Amino acid sequence: VFQTLESGRSFISKGFLEEAKQLANDNINYLKDKISEETPLLGIEPSAILTFRDEYIKLANNPSEAQNVANHTYLIEEFIQKEIQLGNITPGQFTKAPMTIKFHGHCHQKALSNQLSSFSVLNLPENYTVTIIPSGCCGMAGSFGFEKEHYEISMQVGEQTLFPAIRKAHEEVVISANGTSCRHQIKDGTGKVTKHPITILKDALL
Repeated sequence: VFQTLESGRSFISKGFLEEAKQLANDNINYLKDKISEETPLLGIEPSAILTFRDEYIKLANNPSEAQNVANHTYLIEEFIQKEIQLGNITPGQFTKAPMTIKFHGHCHQKALSNQLSSFSVLNLPENYTVTIIPSGCCGMAGSFGFEKEHYEISMQVGEQTLFPAIRKAHEEVVISANGTSCRHQIKDGTGKVTKHPITILKDALL
């Protein structure tokens, strides 16, 4: 098990690139001899874990070492999807109770991966019905929506598609989002408590 690593996403988002570069190279040096296909790096927060696959290659002193780290770094849903495809995780390990789920994907996931891994993971219990909300950004965008000067526009972005779709959903429908800031924004904008896909899958285990 790796030590908990800070990704540097906050530094990058606020333009502190020297600090981000130092952290990225420290993490690459720590991981380069530990990470492999058998020992991948997993993360539950898309903006953080996908930093290891994207910006690190540009920030690294040794891009080939950074690429090796990137090649073995996965969103937790991507990793579980691979295990499903290998037959190591099966529907028989999960509840047969029905559930209807609407999923909102993180912007970094949409740009650098895809939402299908989350969709596949949520569909694993055989009586779960999952749809992807056709939304863009939730409006939070890291710390953007927390800042007083951006709050109103942040809420306006959420109101374009995401918030109305959630309000229209039946109260028994479970809303899922894998972004921490997305879940916070949905709670603020709609009052709806939202769950990470892995929380839903964990709760479904027999």
